[in-house]
Amino acid sequence: MNRNVIIVIVLVVLVLLTAVQAIQLSSLKSSMSTGNVNAGSAPAQSSGASATSSIQDLPSMVGGC
Repeated sequence: MNRNVIIVIVLVVLVLLTAVQAIQLSSLKSSMSTGNVNAGSAPAQSSGASATSSIQDLPSMVGGC
């Protein structure tokens, strides 16, 4: 294939990807302005007792000089 043809094909693909991303960004922006964005649920917080026990199991110094 000719080098110029390959460059044109790559540029067309990049322009198409950019157009798709612009459409997705516009859709997301309009969803955010209307408040229809579902951010998902936050991970469950572990209880304080298990968190402190896992912290106590860690070595006092990790790496370093």
